[in-house]
Amino acid sequence: MLVLETIARIRREHLDRGKSIKEIARDLKLSRNTVRRVLRSGETAFAYEREVQPMPRLGPWKEALERLLTTNATAVARERLTLIRIFEELRALGYSGGYDAVRRYARRWSREHASATAAAFVPLTFAPGEAYQFDWSHEIVLLNGVTTTVKLAHMRLCHSRMMFVRAYPRESQEMVFDAHERAFAFFKGACRRGIYDNTGRWLRHRREKTAVETIFIGKDRQYNRRFLQMCSHHLVEPVACTPASGWEKGQVENQVGLVRERFFTPRLRFKTYDELNAWLLDKCLAWGKAHPHPEQPDRTIWEMFEDERPKLIPYGGRFDGFHALTASVSKTCLVRFDNNRYSVNASAVGRPVEIHAYADRLVIRQDGRLVGEHPRKFGREETTYNPWHYVPVLARKPGALRNSRRMRSIRPGRAVQGLGLAGGAGAGAPQARRLRRRRPADGQDPRRRAERRAAGGRGGVRAGADRGRPFRRRRPQHSRPPPRAAGAGDNRHAGVTGAASAAGRRLRPLRRLEERLMERTEVLDMMGELKLYGMRAAYDETLSVAVKRQHEPQRFVGDLLRAEISEKQARSIKYQLTIAKLPLATRNSLNSAGTSTTSRSRARRSVRRSCAISPAAPSSPSNATA
Repeated sequence: MLVLETIARIRREHLDRGKSIKEIARDLKLSRNTVRRVLRSGETAFAYEREVQPMPRLGPWKEALERLLTTNATAVARERLTLIRIFEELRALGYSGGYDAVRRYARRWSREHASATAAAFVPLTFAPGEAYQFDWSHEIVLLNGVTTTVKLAHMRLCHSRMMFVRAYPRESQEMVFDAHERAFAFFKGACRRGIYDNTGRWLRHRREKTAVETIFIGKDRQYNRRFLQMCSHHLVEPVACTPASGWEKGQVENQVGLVRERFFTPRLRFKTYDELNAWLLDKCLAWGKAHPHPEQPDRTIWEMFEDERPKLIPYGGRFDGFHALTASVSKTCLVRFDNNRYSVNASAVGRPVEIHAYADRLVIRQDGRLVGEHPRKFGREETTYNPWHYVPVLARKPGALRNSRRMRSIRPGRAVQGLGLAGGAGAGAPQARRLRRRRPADGQDPRRRAERRAAGGRGGVRAGADRGRPFRRRRPQHSRPPPRAAGAGDNRHAGVTGAASAAGRRLRPLRRLEERLMERTEVLDMMGELKLYGMRAAYDETLSVAVKRQHEPQRFVGDLLRAEISEKQARSIKYQLTIAKLPLATRNSLNSAGTSTTSRSRARRSVRRSCAISPAAPSSPSNATA
């Protein structure tokens, strides 16, 4: 099975350098079918599960052994340890191998580092579009009045010295992907080689390594799989520096000091990360257009960048860069990620979900199905709810609506308009879209006219009304009143019962801002679908009283909720009485004179006992009378 490095090299050789399939197969010693399959599929990785993974005993301890050898080589001559002492130090750390493996590795390491010079440097030059350098830095700013340490992603084109800087709250893998995507989109292309630090130590608290997983001898590295996929997508060859050798990417190291001195001194003040990043992008453009190139002083950095841009690899589209991990769903439909909680669909409870963490959002899936999507939070112990995720639960447990943490934060005006108008993501979204597609029917129902008269006129409840007049009368919707039904009465002073028999005009429906009017029948239908039978039964009476007495919307919603709770309590009492099997008195027993319920029950029990003792004896008139 092909490794990621081979796949990336095949793509670069064919798509960038224009080599044929035959040449690539001959150079890499592969079959033409294998090269053809890689190029035609467009994949950057092929799945393969190995049953046996051989690993020498010294393999996991190479980094610790190199650290001991480096420390020993820089010590004073009389304080240096022998190889036996180094072997004993390694055994104390947990190494279980033999001394010969340590001795052979130490001698090879000594030969390779014998000719290294520490004080000499070689000037470097880069061709247009050849390489870029990437690194991170930490800066302190005031975000929304709070002192915050932000992480800056730096990228610099080695030929033109054009810079790109963007701020993030983390140095995690998804932030690395987002920084590369935005930088390549800004440059309108990518270089053929990317120079990186050994970025495996960026995120120790999550036990992952964003770019480099293992450091071998020299420039040999084992990169992170997702990082290699990103580089293969953009046709970039990653190159890691030697540990503790910042001069190998000196341009971006100098850029860190320049940005800190010129951009972040004095301390910056912004409200959000978006404002800070927009300001940084403007500063990068202004710096490139105002300062000369260090190798060609007669030209600016921006002019050199304009000449280098055609030599870049064209931007091939956005890479789906996310950090994936598995999480469990609590019984309250919440998943925990990065010390925060996010809601998911109620149908996802009981099974694990997969979280795709992007730089600015979270996408939660279960078996390939989307069960939640939220903007990402970077605080601690914050909870993000989507009320549509709890609609199936409220349909079975409507009593939880009163003290629901999420529902209590919804404005009363929106609650009056009815659940189902927003149409967010989740289990209730299809229902909301179906309700929005309904059109108000021509009002010929006599009950609607009766309710309008009971409400004190032609006006209805209008969302967004001011506090002084929450329920105001409005002008009629039509210039002429609709024709009355045949046989309808003309008594305008009759009550609700008398007016219900008359043909009335269409009831003015509930409405919300910037949306169409909503019919009363639609509100009642939604209450029925949500199984809010108490609110549905008390809706007409509560609305009539609220309009007459000019109640606030909060009080109107509270009356509906109290009616729902009372209806649930009545149903609960009725159910408890049903299952208790208590001997209830009937109307005949109460009206019968001279005989009580207790005496009748005793007589029935005596008859059953007598029949059980002598089942073959014929029933006598006396027994029947008794």
